[in-house]
Amino acid sequence: MFLPFVAGTTVPLGSIILDTTKDTTQAVFTQKQNIEASEISAFNQVLAQIAEKEKDQKTKAEAIDSYFESRDMPLFGMGMKMVQEAEKNDLDWRLLPAIAVRESTGGKFACKKVDNNPFGWGSCKIGFDSLDEAIETVAMNLGGNNPNTERHYADKTTDQILKAYNPPSIIPNYVKQVKSIMKAIGQEEPIEKITT
Repeated sequence: MFLPFVAGTTVPLGSIILDTTKDTTQAVFTQKQNIEASEISAFNQVLAQIAEKEKDQKTKAEAIDSYFESRDMPLFGMGMKMVQEAEKNDLDWRLLPAIAVRESTGGKFACKKVDNNPFGWGSCKIGFDSLDEAIETVAMNLGGNNPNTERHYADKTTDQILKAYNPPSIIPNYVKQVKSIMKAIGQEEPIEKITT
């Protein structure tokens, strides 16, 4: 026998009368509150993660800009762009500024025949419309995200990227020089410890 059960109705059941209005309304209200609380909690967690990421980016950008400013380098003010592009392309945040320092003293001696190339990219034969474009392009390539150059840079460590960028046969101490600049800019991010 099928008994229709509709919220807010009184259902006679022999000598028992079942009032579903109060119980159903309370259950729905409680469930709605739980869902809303869960959504608010998730939203707050996302906001906290965004705030933490922005704080981390700001700290790194300030370290880069401080390094450039203390040495009167033209790339001062580009720290945040370098940090953001490094993150997009899974690079060490200090790599782009360190290459720019090694290649052009932070933009002081950028490529002469082309515009906006403080990285020596393409043996100083490739120019860019802006420093932003230069940073984006070099980061994309070093991150292995350009199909034309991925065979040189994709899935490589920082040392391997630097060896491909300027092989030891051309500049024997290039990796050591760039890594020394990276250390002067700031410390590598600590590895999160696994807790049990």
